Amino acid sequence: MTAVVTVPPAREPVTLADAHAHLRLSHTHEDALLERLITAARTEVERLTGRALITQSWRQYIDEMPAERIIRLPVAPIRQVDALTLFASDGTAHVLPPERYVTDLASNPARLRVRAGLEPPRRELNGIEVDMTAGYGDQPADVPAGLRTAILMLMGFWYERRSLVEDGAISGFLPHGFAGALSPYKVLKI
Repeated sequence: MTAVVTVPPAREPVTLADAHAHLRLSHTHEDALLERLITAARTEVERLTGRALITQSWRQYIDEMPAERIIRLPVAPIRQVDALTLFASDGTAHVLPPERYVTDLASNPARLRVRAGLEPPRRELNGIEVDMTAGYGDQPADVPAGLRTAILMLMGFWYERRSLVEDGAISGFLPHGFAGALSPYKVLKI
């Protein structure tokens, strides 16, 4: 199973103003650096938690239908399943209508069950695609404060140690309390 972002978030859950306030900066000459650090920190928080913070689109590729017909979705929170597509051996796509599957978006991880009576896909690899919309919402205020705080913690940690980060000397080091801040938000691995 592989999952990829097909449409990235339109904005970050932490604003430049948030970063300035967190770091107590009054100048703007490092704003480009701060923006890169915010994006990198958001990406790391999403990777470590399995969550999409701001609305984004994902596609999951699956080789074959699981025996129990339950597909566990790789990211949370899922706002909606946009399409479930099965592929024949000749590459023909068959989009299932929503009444052919049921979703459970509240589970950890979210899942969908394909109703019985469907032929499994015949394409050997990536015979099933699930397109979904994930994220807490479109605005930074939609993202839980704990996740936004974790982004600020990590961004600030990297900002203060940027020469070490560039040299690779602190690769793998995280700020104190960072893992604990993320723990309530982790999606169970599928």
